[in-house]
Amino acid sequence: MVAPDVEVFRFASNFKYLEGEFYLNSALGRGIDSINPSYAFEGPSAIGAQKANLDHVYANIFEEFGYEELGQLRAIIEPAGGRGIKRPLLNLSKGVFSDMIDKAIGFKLNPRFDPYANSINFLITASVFRTCWSCWSNPFATPTPISQESGQNAVIRTLLYQRANEIVVPYNLIVAEFTNLTSTLANQFGKCGLQDEGIVVPQSLGAKNQTESNILAADVNSLSYSRTIQEILRILYGSCSESKVGGFFPKGANGLIAKSFFGRNI
Repeated sequence: MVAPDVEVFRFASNFKYLEGEFYLNSALGRGIDSINPSYAFEGPSAIGAQKANLDHVYANIFEEFGYEELGQLRAIIEPAGGRGIKRPLLNLSKGVFSDMIDKAIGFKLNPRFDPYANSINFLITASVFRTCWSCWSNPFATPTPISQESGQNAVIRTLLYQRANEIVVPYNLIVAEFTNLTSTLANQFGKCGLQDEGIVVPQSLGAKNQTESNILAADVNSLSYSRTIQEILRILYGSCSESKVGGFFPKGANGLIAKSFFGRNI
């Protein structure tokens, strides 16, 4: 790949760390440091990451995704002359996901939502931050991390659609409802209008206004949605602001691009 801007690659590393740690820990019970600690550039270990109670098929899928994140991280570091960013402090604890789900639902669930409890909970939480990164306006020459991210996102949404009408125990809400609510929350956090959608939508939002299935979320012309850097940070910080850190990045994302927003009154 040819880097249009080294700092764009370094910024993208933040999300490779986030997803790599989430997938590897959830599938294997261990993260990036157990495979290649040099990739972390001495950054801190993730908070709260743990092995999820995944069935065999899901564990295999997300183990593969985890290794893909490492490959993409390597592909990002190399064009930057090997000058990767330090792995940011990541918060992958149950509480962060639970808080986000509570905000999406509109009240505190009881018991609290546990992303690691089972395969369906894990899928729902994986989709929370997947879409915002996979539809980032593509700054790379192909082949790209973005195209691979879109493929992973499509797999996750397909798995969710297969279980769209399944009740998420013990909350008496079906999977499709969860995805609609979390997508709405992402749009609110991003301050971006309609850029994310659930896996089942009104026909008026479906492909050519003909379908209620929505495995590949897209605009009225069935083109992929596009997010800006600011919108991505607003969602992953869970703060509606690219300058107010929190959420999955309690101390903020690393690199000059992310840090350029620190301290701004936005």
